[in-house]
Amino acid sequence: MKLANVIAAVTLMAVSSLQAHAGALQEILSTGTLKVGTTGDWNPMTMKDAATNSYTGYDIDVMTQLATDMGVELELVPTEWKTLVAGVTAGKYHMTGSASVSPARAKATGYSISYFSLATVPLTLKTNAEKYKDWDDLNQADVRVAATLGTTQEKQVKQYFPDAKHVIVEAPAQPFQQVLSGRADAHITSNVEANKLVAIHSDLMIVPVSAPKSPTPIAMLLPQADQVWINYVNTWIKLKQERGFFQKLDNKWKLN
Repeated sequence: MKLANVIAAVTLMAVSSLQAHAGALQEILSTGTLKVGTTGDWNPMTMKDAATNSYTGYDIDVMTQLATDMGVELELVPTEWKTLVAGVTAGKYHMTGSASVSPARAKATGYSISYFSLATVPLTLKTNAEKYKDWDDLNQADVRVAATLGTTQEKQVKQYFPDAKHVIVEAPAQPFQQVLSGRADAHITSNVEANKLVAIHSDLMIVPVSAPKSPTPIAMLLPQADQVWINYVNTWIKLKQERGFFQKLDNKWKLN
């Protein structure tokens, strides 16, 4: 083999190796695109309009600003809760929008620092106001409690209500729809989404429990081994916190 061909082959191998081991930050800057996995079914964090195939929400504002600050385009990648972690580990997207911090997810993915916190509350129909007044009232053999497959709430339903019947639905079905249709007696969700749901659906109410359960920080899922990318995102979050960006979004989407 000629020397020139050997040099060309070695150069190609070196470039290929660099590309294979390039972190997310380098890839984003090289391609000019930030890919973010989002479910589109968590009001007010990420909501998909099926008619226009567009997204709105707190997460969308956050990711739009991140892409703008990086000088790249934002590509929202549709995903589901049950495949959210797999999408990160498989490299389908560089990060996700907001997700509950959990040890189970942390086994496979990295997290950004947290920029928001929420807790879990149950919802039911207003006609059940006298029937369900606290957590124990829902933990009964004749009560059906709904949650979405692959979410933190799926695990919480089984943890909080071991004696109840568990109605686990797959997206795009929604657990609150099970309650409205009579296929479930209650469902659990974040206090943030609960406030949105009762404002939209007059038949729903938040069960007046003694206290919400499982206060949980919210953060973005990131490739576990990519510390450079994690550091970049954390630095960006801290800077935006100091400059009031997240507080403005909290006010806009009424998360306070």
